[in-house]
Amino acid sequence: MSSTAAGMVRDQMASANGFRMGGTLFQAGPRRPAGMAALALSAILLAGCSTAERVGNILGGGSSAQPGQQGYVRGFLGNVAAEDARAAMVARDILSAGGSAADAAVAAGFTLSVTLPSRAGLGGGGACLGYDPRRNEIEAFLFQPGAREAVPRGADRPAAVPLMARGLFALHARQGRLPFEATMAPAEQLARFGTEVSRGLATDLAAVSGPLLADPVSRAVFAPSGTPVSEGNRLVQNELATTLGQIRTAGVGDFHQGGLARRVEEASAAAGGFLTVGEMRAAVPQAVAPVQERLRNDMLAVLPASADSGATLAAFRAAGAGQTPPVMGGMLGASTSLVVQDREGGAVACTFTMNNLFGTGRMLPGMGFLLAPAPGVGSVQTPPLGAILVANTVVKTMRYAGAGSGQGAAPAAAGGPAGLHLLRNVPLEQAVPTGAPEPGRGVAISCQGSVTAAGCRAVADPRGFGLTAGND
Repeated sequence: MSSTAAGMVRDQMASANGFRMGGTLFQAGPRRPAGMAALALSAILLAGCSTAERVGNILGGGSSAQPGQQGYVRGFLGNVAAEDARAAMVARDILSAGGSAADAAVAAGFTLSVTLPSRAGLGGGGACLGYDPRRNEIEAFLFQPGAREAVPRGADRPAAVPLMARGLFALHARQGRLPFEATMAPAEQLARFGTEVSRGLATDLAAVSGPLLADPVSRAVFAPSGTPVSEGNRLVQNELATTLGQIRTAGVGDFHQGGLARRVEEASAAAGGFLTVGEMRAAVPQAVAPVQERLRNDMLAVLPASADSGATLAAFRAAGAGQTPPVMGGMLGASTSLVVQDREGGAVACTFTMNNLFGTGRMLPGMGFLLAPAPGVGSVQTPPLGAILVANTVVKTMRYAGAGSGQGAAPAAAGGPAGLHLLRNVPLEQAVPTGAPEPGRGVAISCQGSVTAAGCRAVADPRGFGLTAGND
């Protein structure tokens, strides 16, 4: 798809297990790792090998890692900045295994569905900007939780149509390098064997524990002993692990129009959301040209207006002019964000949402994930999503990737820091918290020189609970 293509691209379903976006067929059925090296990588990630050392042994052909080596990739890996520490470390491991920025972002996105289900999950969605030097263009991937044509009869909490899995699959299909199954394996592992409750998740849980734990299915996950899990507790999600494993083996298409889709239809009725297989089948992400403009010798891109209402670009310009970035009003849903950069100059900036903190507050029985509330029903609004990406298409490398969260301040949290850093030369460590107005939180990576460990910086907003990861 050319970066100059105009308008939205949304083709009809192309086959039983696939869909088209921008004229490209995305095969969402069973995908198997190609070759023994890829098969070994997938097995290692699924088995719980968090050390990139063993990945390097198999892919690199060595019998043991040499001192200072962290895996297949030697030297500069790239950078990650995310609002969840575990997601950042998973993305770093994927980069260490030889994955692209898109591979790492996909793995981190699925991980967030396990580690931060208050703000990201299989029942929700999001949006990403991706730059792949091989394609040498910036692409936007829109997969926000979908609206319903009408409120189903009997639905006391109408659910949005989930798009998280299909959206991440689309990003991977266009810009990924590793087998898709390998990018899903870390999230499945964390759900099955457990992960420590982060401060971010504990804070979100404390904010809405009353109504959330009124749902017996959610209570069994988030308060298995009768009291809500707290920071540092181990959170095991066996049903979510099973669902992730079925998506990994049967394919994303099965989640939208196969056996898994039928289970979602049945379970969502019990949770008051009343999704249908027909709606799941028809919901496809969009691969579209982002809003772009020249920034000196570079190309700057933000999400289309349908995702952020033009607010990210407005915040970028305001901060660059020394003004306070505008914040959108209204009761807008919670979100979380991440940015990834690989050593080849590729980059991805993503923001995810459940349209509300913990979505509808009800979890699908037997499937382990929460539903997002349908936008446009009652007081639920589609939250703005903020992401910005700058690349130089002449030398084929990224320059800046940023994303933001924080209800109506999310676009400002993405565009504000970028404006301060790129237009006013404010150091990135200062620009991120200064340029992101409350309640916004930003993450950013900047490579204003060469794409090297010395030339790039990554920052997660110090007011939040995030983490940066890359070369030590």
